[in-house]
Amino acid sequence: MVNSRAVMGTNMNGKEHGTVQGAVATWLPAGAGASRANQVATAHLGAQASLPAGSRSKQAGMPALPGSLPLPVLYRIMAIPNPQPKIETTPNVTAKRGERHFLEGPKSRGSEAMTLWRVLREFFYGFRKLHFIGPCVTVFGSARFKEDHRYYQLAREVGAAVADLGFTVITGGGPGVMEAANRGAKDVGGRSIGCNIILPFEQRPNPYLDAMLEFRYFFVRKVMLVKYSYAFVVLPGGVGTMDELFEALTLIQTRKILDFPVVLMGKDYYAPLIDFFGDMARAGTIGESDLRLFMITDSLDEAMAHIEQHAIQKFGLIRAKTPKRRWWLGETRLPSQPG
Repeated sequence: MVNSRAVMGTNMNGKEHGTVQGAVATWLPAGAGASRANQVATAHLGAQASLPAGSRSKQAGMPALPGSLPLPVLYRIMAIPNPQPKIETTPNVTAKRGERHFLEGPKSRGSEAMTLWRVLREFFYGFRKLHFIGPCVTVFGSARFKEDHRYYQLAREVGAAVADLGFTVITGGGPGVMEAANRGAKDVGGRSIGCNIILPFEQRPNPYLDAMLEFRYFFVRKVMLVKYSYAFVVLPGGVGTMDELFEALTLIQTRKILDFPVVLMGKDYYAPLIDFFGDMARAGTIGESDLRLFMITDSLDEAMAHIEQHAIQKFGLIRAKTPKRRWWLGETRLPSQPG
């Protein structure tokens, strides 16, 4: 059969790139010999044609190892260039060492130790930067709505109303609904925070932020968007917004966090989702009580009244003095904060 080292190298590339694995990871009968192995490698990879002329002439007289590919062919398999285009991203973060690399399966002990260090460093960075922002309301929604869209205007009003209640507005820091909510907070002199995610395609932070944090790992960013929030306002959005919505609902349902208010805004947009929740309740996959984990409305006044009742009054929030920062922990204050 094909030399296991060659197959391992091919499988690793196949896992990462999805192109090479089917080319040479072909198990052969034990007695098939090197000639059959050569045919497989040559037919699928063109290894003979791609070798330099000198190497081809030397290969003709080189005996194959029993049950393996000749060494020049093995070398070509292990040295196949990456067929994918290079992914451009933020200069200090390479895609290979980001979340995709982490999620590709087991790595070397050293590589996984470095990943643990990077994750720990991101958590520490987020905790220290956000230590002084006070109680927050997180606003979720699509990055694709332009300034003239009605949901952009609604998100801007939400941001202003949340800030008027005394909360810091925190979003994913990008365009669309996120920008509008941050902008609304700035309109009324409130605090505005963005937790941006570093992606292979650049997501630019919006210009209405008192502080902007960048994360390479989605799960670290999710923790930051939940940890400091006493309510979640979910405007119309796509897959990412649904992910964030269901993350919050799951944490509340499983009592990992307290039953903070979750407000869906956009009755027409979310009508099919509400019908689906009803179907799940009738099928017994969620309880009837789970339908009360959120409210849906088109009214800004109703949304703010719900947040005031179930966040401020329920948890007894009061305006308190900002704790003193510790410079040696990398803690910083917002421009609007004293001390």
